[in-house]
Amino acid sequence: MTSLVANKVSVRAGDTLIVEDASLSIKPGELVAILGANGAGKTSLLRALLGITKASSGAAYINGEDCFGMPPSKRAKIVSYLPQRRPLAWPLRVRDVIALGRFAHGAALGRLSSVDKAAVEEAIESCKLGQLQGRSTDNLSGGELARVHFARAIAAKAPLLIADEPVAELDPRHQILVADLIRQFVTNGGGALVVLHEVALAARIADRLIWMKNGRIIADGTPQETLTSQTMEDVYGVKAHVSSDPRGFDIRVEAAT
Repeated sequence: MTSLVANKVSVRAGDTLIVEDASLSIKPGELVAILGANGAGKTSLLRALLGITKASSGAAYINGEDCFGMPPSKRAKIVSYLPQRRPLAWPLRVRDVIALGRFAHGAALGRLSSVDKAAVEEAIESCKLGQLQGRSTDNLSGGELARVHFARAIAAKAPLLIADEPVAELDPRHQILVADLIRQFVTNGGGALVVLHEVALAARIADRLIWMKNGRIIADGTPQETLTSQTMEDVYGVKAHVSSDPRGFDIRVEAAT
């Protein structure tokens, strides 16, 4: 079973410690959400796990192999990365953007194998983009474009997905649509590690919540174990009332502390 394990990963920017001794794991069948205030070190941790940012100490392993020393082409076949900022250099057809997910497998636009084409078709169908596949990306709404980028990520057919704020700047409807796509990816056998700011949404879809503050992981567990009034105060500096029932969590922020 494919797994990603981080052991006491730290990241520095000059003399500033951005991430300190972060340890976590993810495997297929798990959806893990990372939560924390702005500047908590969430993005830096994700980038370090993928070797995009150099870790100052610690280690990360994919199936027991050193992730930091793994060739990017090999890593891209195992972990699909959806960064926070996803600019396109120029407008492309929706279908062509999704096909970019096959590049780690040696594909190129206009030269897709039957396997590549099947993966693209499946991603288009999963994300309900059939009617948009011929459209240019510069004619899409923010929610539509978010689904296109997610389809590109899953077209790679990597068993693990790492996504940094995949629902940022989306309206509530599209937040739920994209979140449900991530949940379906995991239900179908994938594993996902996602950074979210929407606490209630994270609690709705995630199996585990990882809470970060000042570069450190301060809690890691199920929503039922970790989503408490005390955690909300510790992480975000707000007083909140948290309750739950079989339908989910109710979070009411009362005041800043």
